[in-house]
Amino acid sequence: MFSSVWKNIETQLTSYYFRGLSKLAAKRPAVNASPGAGAGSLKRFLVVPLLCRVNLQKLRTVGFRGMHSSLEDVMLDSMQVKILPALQDNYMYLIVDSKTQEAAVVDPVDPELVIKTVKEANVKLNKVLTTHHHWDHAGGNERLVKMWDGELQVYGGDERIGAMNRKVCQDETFTIGTLNVRCLSTPCHTSGHICYHVTAANSNAAGAVFTGDTLFQGGCGRFFEGTPEEMYDALCAKLSALPDDTKVFCGHEYTLQNMNFARHVEPDNKNVQNRIEWAKLRRATKDPTVPSTIGEEKLWNPFMRVHESTVQDHAGIKANPISTMEALRKEKDNFKA
Repeated sequence: MFSSVWKNIETQLTSYYFRGLSKLAAKRPAVNASPGAGAGSLKRFLVVPLLCRVNLQKLRTVGFRGMHSSLEDVMLDSMQVKILPALQDNYMYLIVDSKTQEAAVVDPVDPELVIKTVKEANVKLNKVLTTHHHWDHAGGNERLVKMWDGELQVYGGDERIGAMNRKVCQDETFTIGTLNVRCLSTPCHTSGHICYHVTAANSNAAGAVFTGDTLFQGGCGRFFEGTPEEMYDALCAKLSALPDDTKVFCGHEYTLQNMNFARHVEPDNKNVQNRIEWAKLRRATKDPTVPSTIGEEKLWNPFMRVHESTVQDHAGIKANPISTMEALRKEKDNFKA
């Protein structure tokens, strides 16, 4: 009950913030307050319990700053990945080579937050990895280049990407300090979409892949500029070929929506059911649900399970994974959880 009350209050307070209101007292009373209760009741509720101290801190650092999720660090072999929320549900990522402190940022739609994070971490930003040209991924490129003191190499696979000066294609490689980056061409969501697989030099570790809007946790991007054959190749050939332990950092916080569809497709899949419960706990405190792994996606993502009989049966298509992919995407486009 407390969590439900807090969720309502948190939503109300955050909405006040976004409307630019500086005085809560003049507004309606707290949710579930007794008749006639006003701002005093809201104030008393907020200062009462030590129980909600963590949630209040989260609200100050997440809700009041307009972030949909908290900032988190993920430590991998020889690299650190800083998860940076942006816009309504986007994720940017700062990749840092632990040995040299050189860094690259993925899809920096919020340059101010990127620069703030880079300066606080005292790392050397010199590369931008752009997954595709859509504004919520590439829309900050030009501003970041103008705001940044040094030279930035801006990578991408599409001429529509702003400030791009390093066009890349399938299997092209470059480095971030001592980290190796391999480009995977994954056209479909957009014709020039690139995923970036980053691994440590002289290491057998699986590393991380930054998948933009091609592969989400439990889902995939819409087929705006491509075909089911292309998405099948992207998910079930190129990305599936990565080591199962590869961490997947996708472009949006879509996990619960996607996993609800996955449950609709495979209602008896325990991996799906367990992930939904885990994700609900994470999102209750605004924690990101990324990353997953390639191996996990093979267990619960219907778009990477188009060979499975349970998924094909749902789609009503036998022994044709590409047609199953097409049918699933059409259904997902209109799915209401």
